[in-house]
Amino acid sequence: MKNALITGATKGMGRAITIALAKQGINVAICSRNAHELEAFKAELHEIAPQIKVVTAVADCSIKAELINFAEFTEKNMGFVGIIVNNVGMYRHLPILEDDENSFEKQVNTNLMPAYELYRFFGKKMVSAGEGHIFNICSVASLQPIAVAGVYSVTKYALLGLNKVMKLEMEPHGVKVTAIIPGSTYTDSWKGMEVDPNQMVLPEDIAEAITMILNMSVGANVDEMIIKPAGGQL
Repeated sequence: MKNALITGATKGMGRAITIALAKQGINVAICSRNAHELEAFKAELHEIAPQIKVVTAVADCSIKAELINFAEFTEKNMGFVGIIVNNVGMYRHLPILEDDENSFEKQVNTNLMPAYELYRFFGKKMVSAGEGHIFNICSVASLQPIAVAGVYSVTKYALLGLNKVMKLEMEPHGVKVTAIIPGSTYTDSWKGMEVDPNQMVLPEDIAEAITMILNMSVGANVDEMIIKPAGGQL
């Protein structure tokens, strides 16, 4: 049975991805800053897939020490982690010149640092095993910056760059790396705005893409996948 670690797993895309992996019979390790949300989701996952193991830990992924504690706790309770989904992220709808003083550090520590640190923690073990798959949830802002979300665009550009470096390092060792690049997706990032879910990508679309990629043959990899609303970006 495979083991997966998903960051930012209790809401939005992370939640949909975790449910999809659970339905595939994959053990999942999840964390959240909210213990109540975490326990409720754990119970839901056991109803969906009673046979899987669900490892949970209260942690803020933007704090390196808590992230590493979560990684260590996961490995101790699961063993080899062969799937990592770097999903945790935050979006701020502000140009750089109007943004808060601490916004750059906060968004780097949320949108970029967890993927880097988890790669450092699990990467050599994947190399030794000769298998594994890392998914980095990027954004169309990784390809074309969004002027009204300046720091977010910078961090998502960097995440796609990190994905490319990971892929080059891992290719000789049988470890797969995939960048998922969603456009306008119906998540909490749109809270407070009037939007039509039928005109957007749904979290379940992202989850289905990941399970489809995981189920490909051992010799195949999707380097990057762009998923946009059919009618164009909102």
